[in-house]
Amino acid sequence: MSIPPLVVIVGPTASGKSALAVALARLLTGRGHPAEIVNADSMALYRGMDIGTAKPSPAERGGIAHHLIDVLDVRETGTVAEFQAMARERIVALRGAGAVPILVGGSSLYTRAVVDDFEFPGTDPLVRTRWEDELDRLGPAGLHRVLAARSPEAARAIPPGNARRVVRALEVVELTGHYSPHLPEPRYLLENVHQYGLELDRELMDERIAARVRAMFEQGLVQEVQHLVDDGLREGTTASRALGYRQVLDLIEGRIDREQAIRATIDGTRRFARKQLGWFRRDPRITWLRAGTPGLEQAIATDLPVPGRP
Repeated sequence: MSIPPLVVIVGPTASGKSALAVALARLLTGRGHPAEIVNADSMALYRGMDIGTAKPSPAERGGIAHHLIDVLDVRETGTVAEFQAMARERIVALRGAGAVPILVGGSSLYTRAVVDDFEFPGTDPLVRTRWEDELDRLGPAGLHRVLAARSPEAARAIPPGNARRVVRALEVVELTGHYSPHLPEPRYLLENVHQYGLELDRELMDERIAARVRAMFEQGLVQEVQHLVDDGLREGTTASRALGYRQVLDLIEGRIDREQAIRATIDGTRRFARKQLGWFRRDPRITWLRAGTPGLEQAIATDLPVPGRP
């Protein structure tokens, strides 16, 4: 290939994606093929959301450049379309400099938005604001009934509690006349893409998630959220809904106690991890690897058609 490969590493929470990406980048760089990491975790985009997102520390990054980390304020609303533009721009720049980009993420939507022929309907701030005002007036259930009347298919796919998606669906219906809640068929837009997924037994995944969540609380997640509240976390429509963060907000506001917050975060993360696996399993282009197997970075590096190798 005339351009460096784009490596995509996916898998459920706590499967070891970040550590594998760093190990692979260090190995490739040591072999004369510089590699850098592009974050595709939607919450790691936010400054200050470190513990609850398991954001790699400077030491854990192993001297490898990480991109699209700490680029948004917690008050800002991050969108997949904006992430798509930022990630593609960074990938083009890295490849232009002869580096191998390694895209690491936990959401099929975010990774597919980057690598696939994936277009997003436009947005109109006035229309969006009007539907947000309707949400305040009607509440999530009431606005969901409006969506059901305008687009039954969208309403069946979007739960009433996901107010942000309901607002977006109504905005798109108004702007385009229709809304599809389903992802398009997988078809690469970018060249030379190689996807690898990490898999592990469900029981082990559940154990890792529980251990990770409890470690986050021990490491100071509550204090992190308290600092972010001062920075405007409650005003952010995206960051404040992140797993762990919304549970700690409930804890701070006295609606639940510490153990309930931990339990709710563990349960929510386990449900999300199962959804992650379900999304990725539908993509036949992903090569699955056993998480924790020694030498995975060696196996991937050997598989890649890096420049200078046939």
